[in-house]
Amino acid sequence: MCVWFIGASSGIGLATAQALHAQGAKVTISARSASALQDWLLNHPGSMAVSLDVTDSIALQEAAQKIIQQNGIDMVVYCAGHYKEQRATQFDLDEILKHQSVNYTGALYMLDAVLPHFLKQGSGHIGFISSVAGFRGLPKSLAYGPTKAAMINLAETLYIDLHPHRVGVSLINPGFVQTPLTGNNDFHMPALITPQEAAQHMLAGWQKGLFHIHFPKRFTRWLQLLRILPYRLYFFVASRLTQT
Repeated sequence: MCVWFIGASSGIGLATAQALHAQGAKVTISARSASALQDWLLNHPGSMAVSLDVTDSIALQEAAQKIIQQNGIDMVVYCAGHYKEQRATQFDLDEILKHQSVNYTGALYMLDAVLPHFLKQGSGHIGFISSVAGFRGLPKSLAYGPTKAAMINLAETLYIDLHPHRVGVSLINPGFVQTPLTGNNDFHMPALITPQEAAQHMLAGWQKGLFHIHFPKRFTRWLQLLRILPYRLYFFVASRLTQT
């Protein structure tokens, strides 16, 4: 199996790429960090690394073609992410648009690059690492949350459209994972897990053929319950989740 991880220089993406490589998969990772890519190649014989900025649609097309020609692609996982706290009282349009470009538009560029290949070969799988922050609006998540909500909707729609064409889709919604993205949070992160634990949850979900993979369930199940609350009750609860 040939798997391409996009945005996997650290965190969940890197840990999952390492786990799949250990199981014998032919893994390619892409990221902006040249040192991270070099470390990957040194420590993972037989793998591949392609430098990539997910906000560059042309570069993403070229990377996809290079990987298809050399290894083929059976599965692509979009791991790229940008996160910075923001409230409406400190509205920063540039930061919001940066979130949109990395977290969502880059995923669209990825689809434009790989979907024709998957449809032509009549198989493939697309994984999106999203977040429970996309379930509903949350404090301090004005820039981040909407991009993850868009990704959740995108994955759901893609599943409906692509299932008849034998192209799988999976949506990964982690809770709090110890990564560089969450390292600057100034609030308590319940049920915090390591990237390696997250990777094992993802592999187990893929093995079961799940569309929605969320973890750790002792936390994410509560977030799923919040999705069905009426607005008046939800706003009361959500406004007290993180207060500073």
